[in-house]
Amino acid sequence: MAMQAEGGVPKPGKKYGLKRPTRDEFELEELGNQLVEAKQEESEVELTIWGADPVRGRISELDARTRMVHVSHRYGDVVKVPFLDVMKVDYPR
Repeated sequence: MAMQAEGGVPKPGKKYGLKRPTRDEFELEELGNQLVEAKQEESEVELTIWGADPVRGRISELDARTRMVHVSHRYGDVVKVPFLDVMKVDYPR
């Protein structure tokens, strides 16, 4: 329930958005290894992204400075996805 401020106007309660699931160091390292392997093999991958639609394409760059995964689509478009938002790496057939 909202709290009353001195002027009689209720204060809004704190609203928290959905938080990204926490993953341990081992899970993040495994995910990083899968991404590096997919980049080296130039494999087509489908990345499950937290809070967004899946992204499909080839990994063109893993930017350590910005922590972004660059995924190239068939038509030349590049999508940049934050590493921590990548939940899963799949190899579509």
